[in-house]
Amino acid sequence: MTRYAATPENLDKAAKASGSYLRVHFKNTREAAKTISGMKLTKAVKFLNDVKEMKQCVPFRRFSKGVGRCRWPVKSAEFLLGLLKNAESNAEVKGLNLDNLVIKHIQVNQAPKQRRRTYRAHGRINAYLSHPCHIEIIVAEENEAVEKATEKTVSLNKRMAARAARIAAY
Repeated sequence: MTRYAATPENLDKAAKASGSYLRVHFKNTREAAKTISGMKLTKAVKFLNDVKEMKQCVPFRRFSKGVGRCRWPVKSAEFLLGLLKNAESNAEVKGLNLDNLVIKHIQVNQAPKQRRRTYRAHGRINAYLSHPCHIEIIVAEENEAVEKATEKTVSLNKRMAARAARIAAY
C-alpha cells in the first residue's frame, strides 16, 4: 500500500487511487489534474472524455511558455480517466454514493526519467528522455450543506452600547 500526501477528513467516506511510474508527460498531466481538482466525479469524467474528443480544452497555467492558453492532452486524459474509474470502483466497494463523490485531492509528482538515445549527425549520440509521473487521487462524499443559524442579538453593556452608537453616528 502506498503512502498518500494527504489524508481525507473521514476515511469511511473516501476512496483512493494511485499510479506510479506512469509513462505519460508530467507537465500535461499536472495541468489536466489541476483542472479537474474539486470537480464532482461525474463532471470530471465527462470533461476528460470531452478532452479526448477535443470538444473542451485544458487550460495551461503553469507550464504555458510557448504553448498558448489551452491544449488537448489526450494521453494524460486517458490515464486520469483510468485512475478515476479505479477510485470510483473503490468507492463502490466501500458503499459510497457515487453521485456525491468529489475529487478532494489530486497530486501529480515527477518520476525518475527513463533514458533512451537518439543518433545524430557525425556519429554523435544524444539523450532521449521520457518524463513519467506518479498520480494520486482521493475522492470523498460531499458533505451535505448545513443551513446557517439565525443571527442572535447580543446584549451589550452600557459602555459597549455607547461605543456602538458613537461608531454608527460617525
